[in-house]
Amino acid sequence: MTNALGAQVRISAIQSTGRREQTKSRNREAILTAAKRVFADKGYEATTVRDIVRSTELASGTFYNYFKSKDEIAAALASDVALRLRPILRAQRELATDFESYLNGIVHAYFQYLMEEHANKGKGRRKVFRPLVTQAATPAQRAVFEEIRSALAETLGKELSASCDVEFVTASIVGIARNV
Repeated sequence: MTNALGAQVRISAIQSTGRREQTKSRNREAILTAAKRVFADKGYEATTVRDIVRSTELASGTFYNYFKSKDEIAAALASDVALRLRPILRAQRELATDFESYLNGIVHAYFQYLMEEHANKGKGRRKVFRPLVTQAATPAQRAVFEEIRSALAETLGKELSASCDVEFVTASIVGIARNV
């Protein structure tokens, strides 16, 4: 009988740990989902941690069990994108016959991914992404941004449907160039 009771206690402890981990995972995901939504609605800079927490059903202190700051959430969201992009980029490496075809393949795959993500998530993402790219820009950098946007609008207007957001694609290009 003692062995049966001990086994039940161990099983109960394992189940409790499993539920705790599931709750942690759900809470973290709720915070990340809320952050994406609030960033899209208000923009990254205008969003506060309080805005994110209010957009969840969690207690305000719960946020800090998972993230130290708004910047840490942004890093987690960027990490999520990187994890989803890795297999796409790896597939391009396997298809490439030389460096040029690899480079062309990853650039195409990256922008295809961005456009699909953007189409799936709505245009609110532009409020998040564009200010991060153009915020600290000098007048010369803003002029380059505008030149790229104008050229893309002209080219994409001829080749793509109205579902393509030129501002978003331009911000993506400038963001990549800025970090090279």
